Amino acid sequence: MNAIKSLNQEQQDIVAKMRTLITEVRKHNNAYYVMDEPTISDNEYDQLRLSLIELEERYPDLTQSDSPTASVGDNPLPSFSQVQHDIPMLSLGNVFNKEELAEFMRRVNDRLSSNNKNPAYEMELKLDGLAVSLKYQNGRFVRGVTRGDGQTGEDITQNVKTINNIPLVLEAAFDIEVLEVRGEVLMPKAGFERLNRKAKQVDGKIFANPRNAAAGSLRQLDPAVAANRPLAFYAYSVNQGLPEHIVNQSEALGWLKEIGFTVSAVKVVNDLEEAQAYYESVIEERSGLPFEIDGTVIKVDNLQLQSELGYLSREPRWATAYKFPAETVMTKLNAIEWQVGRTGQITPVGKLEPVQVGGVTVSNVTLHNIGEIQRLDVRAGDTVSVHRAGDVIPKVTRVWHELRPEDSQPVTLPTHCPVCDSPVVLPEGEALARCTGELFCPAQQQEALIHFVSRKAMDIDGLGERWLISFFEQGIVKTVADIYHLEQHREALINFEKLGEKSVNNLLAAIDNSKKTTLSRFIYAIGIKGVGETTAQNLAQHFGDLPALMDASIESLETVPDIGTITAEQIYDFFRAKHNVEVIEALIEAGVHWEKVEQVEAEGLPLDGETWVITGTLVESGMSRDDAKSKLQALGAKVSGSVSAKTSALLAGEKAGSKLTKAQQLGVRVVEETEFLQMIQD
Repeated sequence: MNAIKSLNQEQQDIVAKMRTLITEVRKHNNAYYVMDEPTISDNEYDQLRLSLIELEERYPDLTQSDSPTASVGDNPLPSFSQVQHDIPMLSLGNVFNKEELAEFMRRVNDRLSSNNKNPAYEMELKLDGLAVSLKYQNGRFVRGVTRGDGQTGEDITQNVKTINNIPLVLEAAFDIEVLEVRGEVLMPKAGFERLNRKAKQVDGKIFANPRNAAAGSLRQLDPAVAANRPLAFYAYSVNQGLPEHIVNQSEALGWLKEIGFTVSAVKVVNDLEEAQAYYESVIEERSGLPFEIDGTVIKVDNLQLQSELGYLSREPRWATAYKFPAETVMTKLNAIEWQVGRTGQITPVGKLEPVQVGGVTVSNVTLHNIGEIQRLDVRAGDTVSVHRAGDVIPKVTRVWHELRPEDSQPVTLPTHCPVCDSPVVLPEGEALARCTGELFCPAQQQEALIHFVSRKAMDIDGLGERWLISFFEQGIVKTVADIYHLEQHREALINFEKLGEKSVNNLLAAIDNSKKTTLSRFIYAIGIKGVGETTAQNLAQHFGDLPALMDASIESLETVPDIGTITAEQIYDFFRAKHNVEVIEALIEAGVHWEKVEQVEAEGLPLDGETWVITGTLVESGMSRDDAKSKLQALGAKVSGSVSAKTSALLAGEKAGSKLTKAQQLGVRVVEETEFLQMIQD
């Protein structure tokens, strides 16, 4: 039985689109926030993420458990020490036209009291660089940290010290115990051009754009390299230590300028028309600016009103980015190739004649699936229009059939996998075709290996993608179980380029240490389709140990919080595949182990039969969400990750966002932290 058959055609299309969007958002989170090598523009990424958010808001019951929409970016690189932000570095929402800006202002007004309606707004240039937090103690610079994942960033203090326009001593702030200034590190256009000219002369690295150059420079492990790069810092907020007499954002930026920081243009506007006029003037002046920008930022000017308006889960309610319009260009579609993902999905990718779109070279475009190809009636050799800010990246918006070559041929779904030659299937009712080779398909094996060793899975430090692929290509590692037999290849590993005996010893030790893990990590690591971190934790808590999970029926799996019919069937099918069981047995035989999860018998407990959701930060108790989840489960409750009509109660801490709004809309009981703590005590 195929679980998706229980959905109607519209729902099937929505789920398929969500899965595509989730995959793309995660991939580009990593490319942008971690690798500093984005393959799409910010505008494209914004629209990609916005499309996923809109789908999830419209169809909450179809929301996928592994959706990345609650996070800001991605995990920091391990080459720098990690620092937790005192105050999270959130991202901004986006608007793309005057109508959406008007809607943003309407939402602000709706949340303000009657005597504060129609506030003034402060507008700034949206700089295209790397967000950084600077901390000063009694006027002396002590630390610089990147945004990272919004909660934790990378300590880049030594590199920050080399940026010429960052004051290391602030005489005007000697009486301020802690001052935190946030802003953007960027590379001005002139400096970027000089850097690339010099690189060409010595056959060095050529950067694609100033943003990449700035980020790459700031993350050099050798501060001397960063010192030779033309970087600049532009401040945009004071998050700690602002003098009490300053009441507006525009005044705060003026004060920063007075004490020695560089600040971009600031404009205070009073209504929609003034905001739109300033935005349009910035578009006209854009090409003459000394640095790259990708829009403007509009903020409620009054700081007290900002505090009153508060935050959503990943962005403030009082500010948004007003992005520049996307660009559309015509180019040639040279070929259509089929790629195989970690889960075996076969995805068509259009190979374009490389073209510059808004300063970014675009050479690939996703075509989603065979249905999309047929809808567009697109073929290799066609002339196409490519849009940089559609609902997925980059998007073919038009096929110029009138320019089509006479010898063009319609595109058909391949019958066999382009990597392993296994049969390709397109399950009834689904939009995405899959390779049936699963763990035997090299493309899927490589991705499975990379996922298995990742930080949130088995967390094998030092065994990165580069080495895994090398070992795979050399035939040393084929399945994830082979990782635990690398000791047999010790001498061969030592001779690998740039490894050496010390690195090999460290790597083997890390592999050995990873054998002791948790059940939830192991479930997540083996890469079951549709099973993310939260789902893995719920499965571990529900079944207690792996044999019970492996033997579970679809009906039993559906009783686990956050698991619907589709995911239940995927889990069931995974453990019915002989080669998957063989790999799991090989892992256990190699010494991978975990302690059984203590299961709580809910019957007779105070919260038996109730489903709870947790949101916000539990400040009064300092309790983490995992701790709160454990306490609720100990009282018999099931804990879910999303609010629905079936939710019994929402535990709401500080800065509760969209989940609180949804709970209120559905009439779900909201429990404050004080009441929760009293309930536990009782």
